[in-house]
Amino acid sequence: MRTKKLWLLGVGGVLGLISLFVSLLVVGTYVAAAHLMGGAAGVGGGRSAGLAKGAVPSKYQALVQKWGNLCPEISPALLAAQLYQESGWKPDAQSHAEAQGIAQFIPGTWAAHGVDGDGDGDRDVWDPKDAIPSAASYDCKLAKYVKDAPGDRTENMLAAYNAGAYAVIKHGGIPPYRETQNYVSTIRKMEKSFASSKSRVEPSKQAAGAIYYAQKKLGTPYLWGGNGTPEQGGRFDCSGLTKAAYKSVGIELPRVANDQWNSGPHPKRDELLPGDLVFFGTDLNDSRSIDHVGIYVGGGHMIDAPYTGAKIRFDPIDTPNYFGATRPTADGD
Repeated sequence: MRTKKLWLLGVGGVLGLISLFVSLLVVGTYVAAAHLMGGAAGVGGGRSAGLAKGAVPSKYQALVQKWGNLCPEISPALLAAQLYQESGWKPDAQSHAEAQGIAQFIPGTWAAHGVDGDGDGDRDVWDPKDAIPSAASYDCKLAKYVKDAPGDRTENMLAAYNAGAYAVIKHGGIPPYRETQNYVSTIRKMEKSFASSKSRVEPSKQAAGAIYYAQKKLGTPYLWGGNGTPEQGGRFDCSGLTKAAYKSVGIELPRVANDQWNSGPHPKRDELLPGDLVFFGTDLNDSRSIDHVGIYVGGGHMIDAPYTGAKIRFDPIDTPNYFGATRPTADGD
């Protein structure tokens, strides 16, 4: 077992010292993980005026930061989560219902509420410099329309964006439409991922189980697109492994790495705890560039499924393309 772990780390020579290091790493992981299972305390952050590093593509960050402070019911993090939910930051997105652009305005709503955000003399639904300010402006108008409805004003505003202000007023809050309820719930959960963290983020109690799952897969060959199914010989790619590890403890993650970035708040490098997801990308200012993810196990190392031809193994996280970390939590809590 000791030799196997050394091979997984890809290290030769001084076998006794390196084997001791790996053994201590795993023991330390279980000690820390056991602490998490016991409910390690942390300080949860509330809504923040700032944005997490790299959460918003750099070309939109200033717009989201500026317009996300337009009224009390929104914040930059909330606006970012809403835009991500609407289009995934795609300015040319178009839905089957003819919703258009990065903020997914239908033509009639755009005609009534689109604004010339960049002051160039036109209102272009396909131009994020107009569409992002328009989304914020429309949010704030909707918040005023539904201000007397019972319940959380921000959530009623989001429900109105999805289902219309009349539906919120008629039903006295978020209407009983599954699509609208999911829309509101998803954005409020993702808001925490887009917000900068000014204090320690509470760890997930399921982290130990996710680590345990990943450790059992050490030595498994990598498979691009692998989800660990019997038909795939139990093989994984990087995000397939992290998704399966957290699914084993009841937390559902998105399938691909750059979407998993939005599955929880973002601890800083010196706040990392075993079980955090660690990410790597080609542009450290744009989360859409993330192309790899692993599960942090302590000691500056992760368990990951690296690339075709490799096997699931321990790897160091401190590389030039280290992007940041996410702490997955149940139901976004």
